[in-house]
Amino acid sequence: MQDRRETRFGEGIRNPRARQRAICIAAAPHEPDFAELRELLRTAGVAVAGELWQRRERPDPDRYLGRGKLAELAERARELGANVIACDDELLPRQERNIEAATGLAVVDRTAIILDIFARHARTAEGKLQVELAQLEYNLARMRGLWTHLERLGGGIGTRGPGESQIETDRRLARDRISEIKRKLAHIQRVRATMRAERERAALPTIALAGYTNAGKSTLMNALTGAGVSVRSRLFHTLDPTTRAFRIDGRTYLLTDTVGFIRKLPHQLVAAFAATLEETRRADLVLHVQDASVPEPELAGMLAAVERTLEEIGAAERPRLLVFNKIDLVSSTARRALRRRWPRAVAVSAESGEGLEQLRRRIAAELARGLEAVELFLPYREGARLAELFALAGQVEQNHTAEGVHVRARVPKQVAARFAPYRLDRSAAAQGSSRNGHRLESREVPRPGLAPA
Repeated sequence: MQDRRETRFGEGIRNPRARQRAICIAAAPHEPDFAELRELLRTAGVAVAGELWQRRERPDPDRYLGRGKLAELAERARELGANVIACDDELLPRQERNIEAATGLAVVDRTAIILDIFARHARTAEGKLQVELAQLEYNLARMRGLWTHLERLGGGIGTRGPGESQIETDRRLARDRISEIKRKLAHIQRVRATMRAERERAALPTIALAGYTNAGKSTLMNALTGAGVSVRSRLFHTLDPTTRAFRIDGRTYLLTDTVGFIRKLPHQLVAAFAATLEETRRADLVLHVQDASVPEPELAGMLAAVERTLEEIGAAERPRLLVFNKIDLVSSTARRALRRRWPRAVAVSAESGEGLEQLRRRIAAELARGLEAVELFLPYREGARLAELFALAGQVEQNHTAEGVHVRARVPKQVAARFAPYRLDRSAAAQGSSRNGHRLESREVPRPGLAPA
């Protein structure tokens, strides 16, 4: 029987000669589609040797699969030369131990695989801390019956130690490390909140990209802002949030790209990435980006998974705009079907640029719903306030008089409150118009402020 401890899960991505071969397993009432689990394993550097499914209304609470199916699994693994069992669900600790005992192989569940991928892709100190926190929370429940030194907990999924003699010590060390990480993340969250407050004072509308992993969010961000964000066609390539400024019709917006979602997203990750996901919770508009080339049944499931995650993170009430990306990969028949099913969605290709102008118009229209019409008179000595207004509004109607500038514009409500001392009521506005004898002109003017990234 093969020693399940001889190779750590995912080690093949770093050492090709140690490449692992997995059998995918699932217990479900209907035959599962293992395509996503296969892609997760591929991203983690693990080859797929085969699949095994047991029709069950619910998994066995102790062994996940029935006894007979476990015996079949052990035989299949020997025949195919597999050294890892990969489960498409999150396993209970006792289920994991019992599968290992029955097969003699390392067992990893969907959560462990996703955590391993996150650990590989995290680049910033914040991202690494968030992933380590999720790994520690996940492993803490699995310390019974195994011994894993704390410094190895974050080093790889599937690591197993020689015994139970230091379990309590390791649990204490793990809890201490969890507390330390939470303190560090709380500090980062305070810094992020300060930066967000500064943006809110500037009254710049914020837009968050959300969607299923590998839907092309980073490519779309680059297309809209010219940000130069790293783009690769792989799951969970973007973990760390990136914010860039861009303009539509002279008005400046902030666009944030952050981690993608997936079916059965581990709750440990949702909790650990709370500070990062706060950007989505606080956005003025969420662009829900979906790969349009995905077949219909799977597409609906992906959309539902994203909506569930948005609800879980507290962003369900944020205004949303559905964006179908990669439309250049879709046939004309499929395009018509998408338009019939989701008539308010915008179809784009971030790669070719198709539909981007329509998307910009829809973004401006959606965010204009939160604008307030104001009529102001600013003396020339208030040139700085006038420049601020031009930076925060889109089109501005203006008329220069001997004393100052008569302005009409649509601005965010907090900006309207900021300019309250300069606002005109209807009678005052009428007097001002008759006094200067000029009509207001609607025109674009050079506006100081943030330039596109």
